Amino acid sequence: MTITLHPDAPEWTRQAVRLLRDPSQFRWYTVTLLALVLYVYSVEVEKRNWNTVLAGLAFWGMDWINEVVNALWLHFTKYSAIWTTTGQTSYQILVGLNIEIAFLFAVAGVFVTKQLPEDKRRKILGVPNRWLFVLGFSCFAVLVEILLNQTGSFGWTYPWWRWPNVWLIIPFGYGTFLVAAVVVHDMERRATQLKTVGAIWGIAVPALVVFGPILRWI
Repeated sequence: MTITLHPDAPEWTRQAVRLLRDPSQFRWYTVTLLALVLYVYSVEVEKRNWNTVLAGLAFWGMDWINEVVNALWLHFTKYSAIWTTTGQTSYQILVGLNIEIAFLFAVAGVFVTKQLPEDKRRKILGVPNRWLFVLGFSCFAVLVEILLNQTGSFGWTYPWWRWPNVWLIIPFGYGTFLVAAVVVHDMERRATQLKTVGAIWGIAVPALVVFGPILRWI
């Protein structure tokens, strides 16, 4: 894909742009990953665990919004996105999102909310369990990013969003997804859950449609 980048753009940005939506990268394991995502949701639907299903969709929708913002950052700077995915992938959807990560985040919200204690008022170590789980899973996800960065498959450019300054990633990289999932999961009214998830995807989908042609889908 031809995108004009700043002459000093880092190599991982150039690699990601070269990989963007290249169908020759396709691998058959992608179909298996899709089947696994569908299986996870089908199990929850079969059990009528609508809180979990909607929490998973809220988490996933928040990630898509984040990825559009990341792509916009590269569009306006022409230098680098805030985070960049490189390396082998079956399909590079956006500069910071490949299909493997997309499928992972599709089920991540389901996994997280299934770990929540049934009593949302219960405290663990004196901390409300919801906040403790949000912080814990955010820190775990950032740790995974650090390891991926060390492999060269995940690029950070800016000093305020890379090791050792990873503190912003905890609330803004993952905390927002997790808070959305937990809040939707704990809502008492189904109508409110549906409206909230609808609002999240009501931002994510139009953002992809509107900004896609402008960004050339970076």
